[in-house]
Amino acid sequence: MRTTNNVSITLPPLLIKQAELAAKREGMTKSELFREALRRFIVQSEFKDLAVAGKSFAKSKKIKPVDVEKA
Repeated sequence: MRTTNNVSITLPPLLIKQAELAAKREGMTKSELFREALRRFIVQSEFKDLAVAGKSFAKSKKIKPVDVEKA
């Protein structure tokens, strides 16, 4: 059973060249580079969502940034 799936994406030539150079510099394949970039993007996106939720919760509880810094 396969543990991966193929995905086709369209990229501008310059971005492809930059990806090839970055992968070579990091000692990884382009697939590894794109997987790592996607993982980092997802984590960053989830962190932003969490920050928004935290700010909303803090506002509802009248918690100020200075109150958090004291904790």
